[in-house]
Amino acid sequence: MLYAFLRVLSKIASRLPLAGRCKLGDLLGTLIWPFVPRRRKQMAQANISLSLGVDRLQADKIAKDSAVRFGRLFLEMLCLPGLTLETLPKLVSRIEGMDNLRQAQAAGRGAIVVTAHSGNWELIGPALSLHGFPMVGVAQKQHSNSDRFINECRTSTGMQIIYKTDVRSILRMLISGNIVGLLIDQDAHQDGAFVEFFGRPASTPKGAAVMARMQDVPIVPLFIHGEADGRHVLAIQEPIRMEKTADREKDVWEMTQRLTRIVENHIRQYPQQWFWLHNRWKTSPPA
Repeated sequence: MLYAFLRVLSKIASRLPLAGRCKLGDLLGTLIWPFVPRRRKQMAQANISLSLGVDRLQADKIAKDSAVRFGRLFLEMLCLPGLTLETLPKLVSRIEGMDNLRQAQAAGRGAIVVTAHSGNWELIGPALSLHGFPMVGVAQKQHSNSDRFINECRTSTGMQIIYKTDVRSILRMLISGNIVGLLIDQDAHQDGAFVEFFGRPASTPKGAAVMARMQDVPIVPLFIHGEADGRHVLAIQEPIRMEKTADREKDVWEMTQRLTRIVENHIRQYPQQWFWLHNRWKTSPPA
């Protein structure tokens, strides 16, 4: 039932003009905001104040804007089925730095792209795939009936999805020369590397660094952000090569810290577009 309902919504959303879709998305996000648990709002506001050095009023606004934008993100996700290179500019106005991705692919050994839950990250894979860079997205399996629909949206433009628990398949894709996409900005519990993020230790996924070192492939940071006209810009940064020494743990930690600083710099540019409702500092470092 949910799947069929989402398919109908997808057809409706795809026919909405840009301005109408933005207004409807903002309305949906605004209506949902009062239902966000109070403790979650307080956690986001506290983390914003600590991270950005802003007062309570500014933190409240950033937290609300960060949550309300999910109304737009949801409608944009619904527009992915049937998306083509000709219709992509209705969602993504431009892609900057595609030569950086070509450079990373030049050796033919695959590449890892890393990004964050900022802007509409779900548009990254489809946008790159339509431009001739088929992505392999590493995703968290959703334990709901929406998982099938979400993955159909993601793969409708040629992108592939592998669940993050299937490490062997991810490595096979890299060995075959594919581009693997990873999100590296959520709490990784005790399995992560504790690196500095906005001045505080945060458990951070280290898979990108581990695989880059293991397979000798470049890492390409890239981010997407929304602009005033309601569309998005995808910016691809220069490839980073993993420095390999005899100390594996040190290599992985240093690269994870470097990538986390890059994520932090992006968030400072677009604080309203990051997912502050996630408890990024949930896991405390070992004593």
